[in-house]
Amino acid sequence: MTNAAPRSAVGIDIGGTGIKGAVVDLTTGALLTDRVKIPTPKGGEPKDIVVTVREVLEQLSPASDGLPLGVCFPAIVRNGRTMSAANVSDAWIGLEAEQLFEQGLGREITFVNDADAAGYAETEFGAAKGASGLTILTTLGTGIGTALIYNRTLIPNAELGHLEIDGKDAETRASYAVKEREDLSWEKWAKRLQKYYERLEFLFSPDQFVVGGGVSKHADHFLPLLKLDTPIIPAVHRNNAGILGAAALAAGPAERIA
Repeated sequence: MTNAAPRSAVGIDIGGTGIKGAVVDLTTGALLTDRVKIPTPKGGEPKDIVVTVREVLEQLSPASDGLPLGVCFPAIVRNGRTMSAANVSDAWIGLEAEQLFEQGLGREITFVNDADAAGYAETEFGAAKGASGLTILTTLGTGIGTALIYNRTLIPNAELGHLEIDGKDAETRASYAVKEREDLSWEKWAKRLQKYYERLEFLFSPDQFVVGGGVSKHADHFLPLLKLDTPIIPAVHRNNAGILGAAALAAGPAERIA
């Protein structure tokens, strides 16, 4: 006899400005608790962030006790080690971060990149629910984050915001931050996005694109301007996507992460 799959799990989303967490219903993607958010400690040092995550879990207790725990983080995550660091201390680079969290929290975790968690949330509970084939999520924000999900299996650490477009990293030409900094119209920004998504189409032949990040709430201003062979749709879960995806990956079979 096999144990039944858990019906709920905890998701923690670590960002450069805030650390958020909640208990998630794994059937619907609904939050079963209020979302707890605590500011990220100044400097983003490893030990300080672990302490803050512990505080988030304490606020979620007892609802979170004994449940699978997923933690997503703004870095390339390879075999539990953080290989980069975005908006947190450089001390994370090369750190055995998963081990650090497990020791500091006193429990096992599933540890993933934040864009990967957001992309997985959209396939489980959002815009790409029920989709087959390859979904590419792109988050258009300070940079361009990406996630690849093939038939509900996450292919981790796809740093496709660094594809070269016009001789530069795509995110230095087409992120939402660039649009705001250069005061680009929706039309001019869409021309840059067009080049980026065309390159993704050529390289990966995806079945659909999902566009996340805060700008996705303005999707009607720019997505209709893109002329692609691949369907492109806005994400559903913006602020909660990391929490939902981290929780779902923590509770799912190991095969959900390639």
